[in-house]
Amino acid sequence: QVQLVESGGTLVQPGGSLRLSCAASGNIFNIYAMSWYRQAPGKQRVFVASVPRGGGTVYADSVKGRFTISRDSAKNSVYLQMNNLKPEDTAVYYCAAAIQPTGTIGPFDYWGQGTQVSVSS
Repeated sequence: QVQLVESGGTLVQPGGSLRLSCAASGNIFNIYAMSWYRQAPGKQRVFVASVPRGGGTVYADSVKGRFTISRDSAKNSVYLQMNNLKPEDTAVYYCAAAIQPTGTIGPFDYWGQGTQVSVSS
């Protein structure tokens, strides 16, 4: 069984920084793209950033220049460094990954449980 577990969400003041972490565990044969999404209160879940297995990154326009996604393949982990945070960044942040479990033809999409980020003075 494959699991994604996020951590690092908390309350931070506007202009502050925060680093989210997400670790995948279980019977993993391969991990392809790893991504972050967020869902603000009363709104749909939206894409934030993604990093494919081979490198390169993609960002939503709203976070370009402020957020940085990175991954550590040896640790099956992905990170989101968030700088210059704004109140509109307040949301539940979800980690997602395309994972091929051992013994399957995969990949399949997996999601974490989410971590709350609140930006307020």
